[in-house]
Amino acid sequence: MLLKVMRRRDVFPLAAGLAAGQTAMAQAPGRPRGAGKKVLMKIGTQNGHTDAMLKLFAAFGVNNICSGALPIANKELWTVEGLTKLKERVTSFGLSLDIIPLPLASSLLEKSELPSIMGALPERDKDIDLICQLIKNTAAAGIPCVKYNMSILGVVRNPPTKGRGGAMYSTWDYAKGDQSKPSIAGKVTDDIYWERITYFLDRVVPVANEYKVKIACHPHDPGMPRGKGFRGVETVLGNVEGLKKFVAIRESKYHGLNFCQGTVSEMLEDPNKEIHDVIRYFGSRKKIFNVHFRNIEGKFGKFRETFPDNGDVNFLEVIRTYKEVEYDGMLMPDHVPKIEGDAGGGQAFAYCFGYIQALLQMVRQEG
Repeated sequence: MLLKVMRRRDVFPLAAGLAAGQTAMAQAPGRPRGAGKKVLMKIGTQNGHTDAMLKLFAAFGVNNICSGALPIANKELWTVEGLTKLKERVTSFGLSLDIIPLPLASSLLEKSELPSIMGALPERDKDIDLICQLIKNTAAAGIPCVKYNMSILGVVRNPPTKGRGGAMYSTWDYAKGDQSKPSIAGKVTDDIYWERITYFLDRVVPVANEYKVKIACHPHDPGMPRGKGFRGVETVLGNVEGLKKFVAIRESKYHGLNFCQGTVSEMLEDPNKEIHDVIRYFGSRKKIFNVHFRNIEGKFGKFRETFPDNGDVNFLEVIRTYKEVEYDGMLMPDHVPKIEGDAGGGQAFAYCFGYIQALLQMVRQEG
């Protein structure tokens, strides 16, 4: 997992190139977007919270984190004492525990820890009450935000395809998607899905308000053609209009998005052009609580997930837009390409951390 140290003769040409690029930028006419505003965002991660991982994050300057999954079956993890111990252990490494994930992951309904909530099963009220209690415990432990999914289909993909250097890229082509097996949820129309989401929010948002804990929801990944869906299920949080409707339900400064930039880019016909106005819409309303900062090549219905520097979206311009709207949360890589010999993706993630750190340094220097 550890990276080889770069040789000094490799570093000097790189530094010279960066310096030349910064000089050219400073001499360019006009000012970059967001110039004059302070950079409030920071690099983050959701790669786990073992001691070994926390040491790496501290060394990389990744000082703000979301913990790894906390299985609901291990009830001790979710007590006030358990959450407080987790926060204190993260803090002991000089890091800040900014978010924890609720047991509502981006998994197939049949693999969900609490399938009753999105499946509208008889124990739904009991499980929503459990979520409310977890939010209360999170507040008591001094953790300001939780993230979650309203998922039935999970993350839908085709087999991966080869990208740069033979790395394997997560890939989606709707036309090639396997729809031979209907979802166990049965047919879920827009109206049915919205009823289930609204039922959850009506009960959970008031608790988030009372205990001042932000609840950040991930979009549906990927969005499917409206009116067609996938395996009998519509993906109402798989398009920008759906996300706008979502944040307007039970309006609250504690109700917003785990804004997966990769997933939102997958909703667009021209991601590099359109993503900025989407960020402005939700960012100006303070509805972006966290950002999954990943790149894609392609567009709605057909895309691949890439490294940050070789996708279609210009990450420098995007980070300027986050600065423009004064986004103050984390930017975290996810869904990194898989490289042969890179067990667990440690080196791929380290590459992404370094790339994001460099972008943040650049926009800070822009003033």
